[in-house]
Amino acid sequence: MTIRPATAEDFGQIRAIQSGSPEAADWDPSGYDCSVAVVDGKVAGFLVTRETGLGEHEILNLAVDPSQRRRGIARALLFRVLAKGSGTWYLEVRESNSAAINLYKSAGFKPAGRRPNYYGDSGEAAVVMRFYS
Repeated sequence: MTIRPATAEDFGQIRAIQSGSPEAADWDPSGYDCSVAVVDGKVAGFLVTRETGLGEHEILNLAVDPSQRRRGIARALLFRVLAKGSGTWYLEVRESNSAAINLYKSAGFKPAGRRPNYYGDSGEAAVVMRFYS
């Protein structure tokens, strides 16, 4: 597996992963910091982030192709971005997405709040999580 910055040529594969990952956010990665994990020449997962202020960052989207899950790809993408520098990281995750919540907790994220009716497609609440590095 190789992790690298995404290019415009990756966006089609990113959209395909988003389509197969209804539990993930649907952020357009253009205009944000986006990394991809490449396995056998194909984008297997991606992570979209942004800096929201000095020393403050937000994870907007993390998704892995369903056929590539449970292989450490999401963990590798997450740990790579968290290792880049210090600061505070925030994210929202669907309340029902226990796999993602457990991944974030294992990386040191802690629940910091809840946003009722956050997801427009389902009315589901979001768990807000925070990480200090």
